[in-house]
Amino acid sequence: MAVCTTIEQRASFLLELCLCLRGLPEIPHGLPPHYSTISELNILLVVTRNCLKLWRNYPHRSQLMLQIKKFEIFLKSRIPLWLTGSLLRCGPGLFEVGSEPFYHLFDGQALLHKFDFKEGHVTYHRRFIRTDAYVRAMTEKRIVITEFGTCAFPDPCKNIFSRFFSYFRGVEVTDNALVNIYPVGEDYYACTETNFITKINPETLETIKQVDLCNYVSVNGATAHPHIENDGTVYNIGNCFGKNFSIAYNIVKIPPLQADKEDPISKSEIVVQFPCSDRFKPSYVHSFGLTPNYIVFVETPVKINLFKFLSSWSLWGANYMDCFESNETMGADTGKNLVTLPNTTATAILCSDETIWLEPEVLFSGPRQAFEFPQINYQKYGGKPYTYAYGLGLNHFVPDRQLCKLNVKTKETWVWQEPDSYPSEPIFVSHPDALEEDDGVVLSVVVSPGAGQKPAYLLILNAKDLSEVARAEVEINIPVTFHGLFKKS
Repeated sequence: MAVCTTIEQRASFLLELCLCLRGLPEIPHGLPPHYSTISELNILLVVTRNCLKLWRNYPHRSQLMLQIKKFEIFLKSRIPLWLTGSLLRCGPGLFEVGSEPFYHLFDGQALLHKFDFKEGHVTYHRRFIRTDAYVRAMTEKRIVITEFGTCAFPDPCKNIFSRFFSYFRGVEVTDNALVNIYPVGEDYYACTETNFITKINPETLETIKQVDLCNYVSVNGATAHPHIENDGTVYNIGNCFGKNFSIAYNIVKIPPLQADKEDPISKSEIVVQFPCSDRFKPSYVHSFGLTPNYIVFVETPVKINLFKFLSSWSLWGANYMDCFESNETMGADTGKNLVTLPNTTATAILCSDETIWLEPEVLFSGPRQAFEFPQINYQKYGGKPYTYAYGLGLNHFVPDRQLCKLNVKTKETWVWQEPDSYPSEPIFVSHPDALEEDDGVVLSVVVSPGAGQKPAYLLILNAKDLSEVARAEVEINIPVTFHGLFKKS
């Protein structure tokens, strides 16, 4: 570790730490020098907060964006030694370009985060994903590609005729991959909900290349929640133009890595296509269910104007917790309930016209009015009967935000909550010697925005009862993140 030995070095480091505290994640001129001890750095970070008012008047601040690489963070309690690997998450990280702001949380340019766990220590690393949307915006110092809630306008530097004809070229589809990360073979991809995914290096967080799924399969876009089987097979769903120019849904299969080491995406295929109930208006699909023998798809009443969808995109939707198969629903008579499973009040009535009338069971109610970003022990229980789910308990969407564990059979709940704290989607990590479904820990990135904000921190909870195991504080701003995964070493 380099040591700051001169006044100039320390002053430079203070200036760069001001950037760090403002949440600016990259600097193109290399890494700042570090202090020799974490305790000395901890003191310096506290002092640096007082330098922010000076930094606001620094003339070149827009050109300096700090890149934190393997930055040691401050631990409270011990991290389990068995927890080794990387927590990868993504979300918005840049909320204005030049003088142009993004108007929606879903529009901020994609920022990739990584928490590395090794031998009881944690380091933090983040980097912008260099998508076309990001690179062109940085180059032209303006918003170039239309996002969910922010429109891009023709370059004002063009002459009047060039600007006029810009309106007839159509609006480009964004590749701003801020929603999720998933593996394909030995590679990792960040994604949004369009046809573009971005290959990234999970070790360095460098952007490798953009991939257009349209070059391999017929889809107008794909969800950010594919299913990954234990052998590495990836399943996803997207809409397309089917027969007679009507809209259909395609199930896409990406095979696992083969002995020839050829990119699995190049072997993508459509395994099934089924029509949309409304010929020209597909339903918005955010996620879907998968069991060993079935794909579970709910065609919601939320419809998409496809022509507008091709020039913008949607993000918010319901997330599937999981689904599984049971032979106990077979053979029921008309007018009878198909569901005979124990521990549920859900019903599925077979009607005389061969349709099925569904009545759901509310698993989660009371003061926590929603249960979102659900997670389970997916590696062992995906597509199978399970007992425990983890998610965010939301009251009026943001206030009173909690991490919750739910027993889907008994409806028992466990809650973690702190005032003015906003945890991210919980990620379950199983103990390597697990004997029970909930043997492991739950990881969540907690932020405390607003006046008098506290440091952001990585929270580690015991998955059994949501009691705190440890937390690792980061003395910089961490923007909210949407989804991610844990990559084991």
